[in-house]
This record gives sequence, structure tokens and C-alpha cells, in this order.
Amino acid sequence: MTQLFDESGKVYPATVLSFGDLKVIQNKSVEKDGYEAIQLGFGSKSKSQLSKAVKTHSGVNDEKKGFALLKEVKGISATKGDILSFDFVSGDKVEATGITKSKGFQGVVKRYNFKGGPRSHGQKHSERERGSSGAGGYQRVFKGTRMAGRMGGDKMTFKNLTVISVDQENKLIYIKGAIPGRRGTVIEIKQK
Repeated sequence: MTQLFDESGKVYPATVLSFGDLKVIQNKSVEKDGYEAIQLGFGSKSKSQLSKAVKTHSGVNDEKKGFALLKEVKGISATKGDILSFDFVSGDKVEATGITKSKGFQGVVKRYNFKGGPRSHGQKHSERERGSSGAGGYQRVFKGTRMAGRMGGDKMTFKNLTVISVDQENKLIYIKGAIPGRRGTVIEIKQK
């Protein structure tokens, strides 16, 4: 993240994302596949890291690099081999989807904002415990009860984000606010 200033001197928090062109790898048709969509290839990965099936499917034979990510998209018409590029301008409203940062196994105080037990006499080792978990008459713990567990690593969509500026020369897009994920996460950006 960084910050950008406008003409009046107002500062905006911004996330810098690098983007690249998308290549159409495959066309899905209703007759053959049962639905209509296109498959896009994005990024680059060493040819040695790809399986033989992915190399053949992507059409990577003599090149040194293949695609790091393949994704299907519905509602766009394009033919195999076409290259799709970004056409965002400053002021556009977008939504960004990505995988959030993983935080590992966490207790209920951090995961669900429980307040914990009282810090008084007679309370040994119960400051950050969740307390009772079962229901009285049912003699069991219900599914979905909030307990300690793995936190983060979820797919989230942040809506109503504003594009501050686009640098076509360096292939950078500046979006106002935060975006889900860590550095290196692949983010899907859709125009509203």
C-alpha cells in the first residue's frame, strides 16, 4: 500500500496492483461442454513447473514459460488466441476478489472478539477461554458453535472501490483503500 495526493493536496490510501494481458486459451460451447464461457491464461510460470496436461492444454510447446493461472469467465465473447487487456480509467468503481491473509490457529478472543473470563480471584488460567460450550437440555455441542480454529485464508470480495489512477506504461493500477490478500496474491478485479 501507499498514499497518493490529488490536485487539492488531499491524501488517499491506495493499493498498487500490477496487471498483465489475458490470453484466451479455450472456448467452451453449449454443444460440447453444456455451457458457454472462455478460459483465460494469466501470469507466467516456468515450463518445468507445469504438468504435461497443462502444457498441452495451454499450447506451451517450445516456449520457456507457461501460464501461472487459468480461469473461466462467462459472459465475454472472444476467440481462442485473442489477448484481452485492461481498460480501467481513474474514477471507475470496481470490486476486488482475493484470498485473505492466513493467520493460522487462533483462539476465540482473536478470532471472534470474545472478551474472555473475569480477571478476579479464583479465576486460574481462564482469562482468554471461551467458557461453556454445550446447551443445557440437549447434552451436546451444536454445529457451528464458535470455537478456536484456523483463521483467515478465505475468499473475500471488497466492493465499491475506486480506481485512483492507471499507469499503462508500467502496468500498474492504483485502487483507493485496502485489497484482500498478501503481497503476491492474484486479485480478480471486476468493473461495476
